[in-house]
Amino acid sequence: MSGVDVVTFGCRLNAYESEVVKREAESAGLGLLDGGAVVVNTCAVTAEAVRQAKQAIRKLRREQPGARIIVTGCAAQTDPQSFGLMEEVDLVLGNEEKMHAHNYRALPDFGVNHFEKVRVNDIMEITETASHMVEAFGERARAFVQVQNGCDHRCTFCIIPYGRGNSRSVPMGTAVEQIAKLVEKGFREIVLTGVDLTSYGGDLPGRPKLGRLVQSVLRELPQLERLRLSSIDSIEADDLLMDQIAGEQRLMPHLHLSLQHGDDMILKRMKRRHLREDAIRFCEEAKRLRPEIVFGADIIAGFPTETEAMFENALSIVEACSLTYLHVFPYSPREGTPAARMPQLPRTIVKDRARRLRRAGEAAHQAHIERLVGTQQRVLIERDGIGRCENFALAKVGNAKAGEIVNVEVSGHEGEMLITRSVRTIEPPLAAAE
Repeated sequence: MSGVDVVTFGCRLNAYESEVVKREAESAGLGLLDGGAVVVNTCAVTAEAVRQAKQAIRKLRREQPGARIIVTGCAAQTDPQSFGLMEEVDLVLGNEEKMHAHNYRALPDFGVNHFEKVRVNDIMEITETASHMVEAFGERARAFVQVQNGCDHRCTFCIIPYGRGNSRSVPMGTAVEQIAKLVEKGFREIVLTGVDLTSYGGDLPGRPKLGRLVQSVLRELPQLERLRLSSIDSIEADDLLMDQIAGEQRLMPHLHLSLQHGDDMILKRMKRRHLREDAIRFCEEAKRLRPEIVFGADIIAGFPTETEAMFENALSIVEACSLTYLHVFPYSPREGTPAARMPQLPRTIVKDRARRLRRAGEAAHQAHIERLVGTQQRVLIERDGIGRCENFALAKVGNAKAGEIVNVEVSGHEGEMLITRSVRTIEPPLAAAE
């Protein structure tokens, strides 16, 4: 075997960065090594994510004994020594180091001792986010563009700031230029992504906010057909962003919210910056401005000190905020975080509450899918015959090809998949088509 494979854990930003990692590792020559190379891009959001990464590394070594195994990502950044001590690992790179070819030393003897194995610097010293241009994302349908990295907030449960560093933003002009290149290559939807996307611009001259970036992208690139936002913090949504949600049809009517809980006391103990009513008010206002908008959310189950009554408030936020997609995290303590020192719940209770939350999320999503039957939707095909509606619902569309946008009528559903009848294929703008 030869070449460079990348195994990705965690968020959409990690998936985006894995494209850069693959390119940089290949340009450094790792793919020419006998046995090839595997880069494991880890996640540190939960202890379970770290455990799964280490399990995958051991399995990779058994299956590919001749490959060079490089470990990077948030778990490698926050706990490099534990990965450096693994016999299966040849090299450990930090989150900044993984983005640059010179850190992938394409030599047969790299990683010969523990000191050489670990190359992880202090992420808090990084003050800029490079705009890494990814030339290809497989089929030319959706591309992710990183415009922000890091986080200035210190939620009590979260280790991510120590893996990503402080918040830093890509200048607007650079972001627009990168998106323009992707549109010219035929991508019809761009997803703006970051660790704390709604903190965008706080470190830039003039402190522009996310709404201004969205406005600039859509104004400067009329040929861009669809713009989507990754996870946002609703309390940081600025007025201009709300104006774009209300008036710009090319901004997709789907927002994934970093809610984390629905009980005020737990939100305070999490050190979140919003309360329950703030979240409900945001969703109601967004619905008023854009009636077709739908919401997803991250919610943690079984946070320390969570009573049954507090958990019921987490359950009820699903209906109160009209959530249709739920990403549930069973709480797990991360060493070094304040929440890890709080009174912990039994794991059986944590798992049971996570199960109940997932069940509520599945019911809400099913009701959303059923409401779409009989409607007309615009679907961007991601792979032959399968695509996403503007509201992010998954749809099956006959013989449509990847990269096409198709007007469809929803005739039914199979589980989470909409069944549709094609009405009309929408041709891309001339500039993109050429």
